[in-house]
Parts: sequence; C-alpha cells; structure tokens
Amino acid sequence: MFRFNPNRKAVEKGFLFTIGLLTVVAVLPLFYILYTVTLKGLPVILKRGTIFFTGTFSEGGIGPAIAGTFLLTFLSSLIGVPLALMVGMYSYENPRSVLGRWTKTLLEIMMEFPTILVGIFVMAVLVIPMGTYSAIAGAFALVIILLPYVAVYTHEAMRGIPFTYKEAGYALGLTRIKVLFRILAPMAKRGVLTGVLIGIAKAAGETAPLLFTAGGLYESYPTSITKPVGTIPLLIYQLIQSPSPQDHATAWGASLVLMVIFIAVFIPLRMSLKEVKL
Repeated sequence: MFRFNPNRKAVEKGFLFTIGLLTVVAVLPLFYILYTVTLKGLPVILKRGTIFFTGTFSEGGIGPAIAGTFLLTFLSSLIGVPLALMVGMYSYENPRSVLGRWTKTLLEIMMEFPTILVGIFVMAVLVIPMGTYSAIAGAFALVIILLPYVAVYTHEAMRGIPFTYKEAGYALGLTRIKVLFRILAPMAKRGVLTGVLIGIAKAAGETAPLLFTAGGLYESYPTSITKPVGTIPLLIYQLIQSPSPQDHATAWGASLVLMVIFIAVFIPLRMSLKEVKL
C-alpha cells in the first residue's frame, strides 16, 4: 500500500539543489579557463595591435601560426571528413558483418589512441621519406586523429533514427545509397555535424603529432604544402618552455586567439542546426 511521504517535497528540492550544484562545479573549470585566458591574453593583443595577427614572430606577431593552423585544419578536414562519413555510414549499414564490427571497434580504439604515436607513425611513413617536415604530413596526422570522432558520431547519430524511416524508403523503391543520403543523413545531420566539429576542434588543437610532422614555421607564411608549417598550439607549446616573459606573453595572446577561433566557429554552427523531431 502506498504511503504518503511528508518530506517528499523537501527531498525533491534537495535533490535538485544537489544536481544544480554539481552542474556548476562541472562547468566551473571551463569558465575559469575562459576568464584566465582572456585576462592574460587580451592585454597582450591590445598592446601589440594588428601586428599580433599579421606579423611574424620576430615582429611580435603570430600571423604565420594562424595561417598554418587554418591550412592544416582545411587540409585535414578536406581529406578526413568525407572519408570519416563514409566509414561511419558503412559501420552503421553493416553492423553484423565481420568488417563492420571490426571497423566500429577500431574506431573506438583510435579515439583513445595516444596522439603522439600517430605523429611517430606519420614521421616514419612521410617525413623521413620526404626528407623534411611538411604541411601535408601534419595534415595526414590530423586526419588520423579526427577520423574516428566523425565516424563514431555519424554511426551513433544514424543509429538513433527509428528503423521505420529506413523501411519506408525501401518501400518507396529507393536504393540503399539513396536511403542513406536522402533520408537518414539529413535526419542525422545535427549529430553528424557535432561529430565533425568535435573532430575538427580536436585536430586543430593538437600539438603532439605536429612535433614530428609539421616542424614549425613562424618567420614567414606557408607557401607550399610540402614545406614546414607552424600552428598556434605548436607555437604555444614552444613558447611556454622559454624563460622569457615576452614569450610567455605571446603564448597567452596566442591562446586567446585559438580560443576565440573555436568559439566563433563551433557555437554559431551548432546553434544554427534545428533538431529533427522523430
């Protein structure tokens, strides 16, 4: 027999308060990072002005690093995103096949794989044979890093769509390819784009694999994908090892630029997508 608990409302309020408090604790580090990077990086940018964004390192700027970051992100996305989408769709469409199961397992392993080992692998297969660090080697390393994130998110987003939509497509006489690209993919676009953004953000913020592949270039802008290239994360890593306060100030300014780039790209795209009601 059900018994009324006079303290039910108090327990409920206590539970909601606890959940709210834990949520604040969970997001507090994020706001602390935003506050600290802005506090230390903004004065550096304001002091140096536009030269910070366009000048070379010797001029007090990070222009080549910004250009290198966009170059590597573009190249890795151009190669990796389409490939990852195909891999994710294949693992979704063939969940019971041996290759499909192994693909899903390997993707999950790759998500946790130490990225510095990716850099060593690319160094062995590209950098050493080419005899030089290069943008294409760095992009290839970033492709390996972003691929599992995009593929797994694509797989999970499409798996969340009720099977009845797939059956309806077949009932209309559509082929498997058309069902995937005309029905399932548009319905899963929110989850797919989330995976794409996370994969690109993960790749753009990497440092370890670029130590063995990109090399670093901060006194001139990149002119070829077969030549060394610098990136903002790699520059920050090198600057924080210097004892010079001037280098530390540049690192804080570069950190703020990198943070603003991520926020400016991720939030508008994520919020512009409307959730598909199933």
